[in-house]
Amino acid sequence: MLTQRALDYALAMAPSVDKSLKPALLDAYFKLDPYPDARIALKALKAKGRKTGILSNGSPTMLKGAVEAAAIGEDLDAILSVDALKMFKPRLEVYRLVTDQFKCAPGEVTFVSSNRWDVMGGVRAGFRGIWVNRSNMPNEYQDFPPAQVLKELSALSEID
Repeated sequence: MLTQRALDYALAMAPSVDKSLKPALLDAYFKLDPYPDARIALKALKAKGRKTGILSNGSPTMLKGAVEAAAIGEDLDAILSVDALKMFKPRLEVYRLVTDQFKCAPGEVTFVSSNRWDVMGGVRAGFRGIWVNRSNMPNEYQDFPPAQVLKELSALSEID
């Protein structure tokens, strides 16, 4: 629903874009390719005995399609959607889905995202935040610094 609303807004802001593309654009979310280092990083984390999961603002249907398309399901212990709560990240309640799922304290969670606002939310929730800053973006949340900034996911295998 959020993705559809965002797309509707984007299409309204770009009136020259053909509106008939909307179904194909929405369908693309079910077939997103992961970064090449994503599968490698997940396998390395699993080999170290780490629990892994996705926490997303996406719907369960969208997440299922994306995980299947990326062929990463066997390396995930949980796929968590905000749909269960009917609210979105960076609300603190959403990050509690992780601690509830894994029966752990926030300080035991290493939260990895390429979205700086999401890392901020995780840090605010008490997680150890790691920001994957592939594009050298500026840090817009100085009050909630990540524990580490990485250029790519493959560097996760070196983190304890």
